[in-house]
Amino acid sequence: MYSKSSRWLILIVVVFAAALWVAAPNAGLHVGVAGRSIDWSAEVHQGLDLQGGLQVLLEADLPADQAVASEAMAATRTIVDRRVNGLGVAEPIVQSQGERRISVELPGIENPEQAVALLKETGLLEFVDIGSNPLPPGTPVRTDVNSGDDANVEALADRAAAGEEITLADAIFPTVMTGADLRSASVGRDTVTNAYVINFTLTDEGSGAFGEHTSNSVGSYLAIVLDGHVISSPVIRDAITSGSGTISGSFTSESANKLALQLRYGALPVPLAVVNSRTVGPTLGQDSVRLSMVAGAIGFATVAVFMLLYYRLPGLVAVLALVMYAAITFSLFKLIPVTLTLPGIAGFVLSVGVAVDANILIFERMKEELRAGRQIVSALDEGFRRAWPSIRDSNISTIITCAILFWFGNTFGASIVKGFALTLSIGVLVSLFTAILATRTLLHTFLDRIDFAQRKGLFGV
Repeated sequence: MYSKSSRWLILIVVVFAAALWVAAPNAGLHVGVAGRSIDWSAEVHQGLDLQGGLQVLLEADLPADQAVASEAMAATRTIVDRRVNGLGVAEPIVQSQGERRISVELPGIENPEQAVALLKETGLLEFVDIGSNPLPPGTPVRTDVNSGDDANVEALADRAAAGEEITLADAIFPTVMTGADLRSASVGRDTVTNAYVINFTLTDEGSGAFGEHTSNSVGSYLAIVLDGHVISSPVIRDAITSGSGTISGSFTSESANKLALQLRYGALPVPLAVVNSRTVGPTLGQDSVRLSMVAGAIGFATVAVFMLLYYRLPGLVAVLALVMYAAITFSLFKLIPVTLTLPGIAGFVLSVGVAVDANILIFERMKEELRAGRQIVSALDEGFRRAWPSIRDSNISTIITCAILFWFGNTFGASIVKGFALTLSIGVLVSLFTAILATRTLLHTFLDRIDFAQRKGLFGV
């Protein structure tokens, strides 16, 4: 039978081994199962200040005394975010900053001028004839407002209906009308089924074009396309000649409001101007990573030497626990994933101090019990019991502070503050595991069979 300490030790060793594997460079899994290939990799996601890229601050291009609706700015941020993701940038960050500004960070961007131009574009909302088969949201399509290639559309639809694998790369779909012909869009409920629907009205010019198309295309699908990507593919059930209509589908309250918002603000609802843009070179990021690693290694070594000299054998156990802490924390950064920035690395290094602090509290309590004449096992358990309230309260206070910093960073677009708060909070949570469970188990493993009366020098007492 395994003792309780032995069972915990097995769990700790397994967790530590898994963390080392994930934290290692080029960690990944490449296997074939049932004829299928599974490729998984754990990579470090670097932020703008580490791998270089572009940082742009956009502001509402309106008079300073003109109020900007929060809904309009939220819609603008959503559209900018969609465009940024369309650039293929890894880990972009788009955040509102105050009431009139949007901060955009594009790590690893190769063409800053093109990116800035894309962010400022007004956008294009189109109602596109896609024939007899719907297209899923997100599908990229090529459109032409002057295209009348209905034969191309129908041929594509026939091939899809026959189960043939098709590509949209060469298909050009005719645009029936653009967002300029849309007057309003709002969420409503179907009077019969009570399901969510989107009610819309058109301008006089849009009413004519839409009425003619829907009269000739009942049963066909009309895709709503924003910036070249499908956002919805409703079917035309009746001719719409009144200038107003309804889009129905399997909408939830959230999806219906989102689509209505996209219809109202297909183009940027608030014009944007670039306040400033800053290009960060990759050389600066590499130097920052190197210096951060050197600083972290010096800090870790200093802490390790202090623990070994002052606490002796328990200090050695604490160093092992710190190595385990670093491996688990870094592996979590790769798995979540956390986008590492310089402030994020600072939060990680600071959390090492938090982990050491917990060990110091435990060891000091344990030394007090040993001086009072207790045996090793009881002194160890009593030291943990007496130190736990202080460790718990200090860590809870740190986590609350991290939550406040994260909220502040998220609200005001301060991604630097968010990165620091996130890595520090993860480190604090992992330190609770290593300080309370790992350190205690390792101490019992190493110390339970030692005669304290004969080995006082091993404990610094």
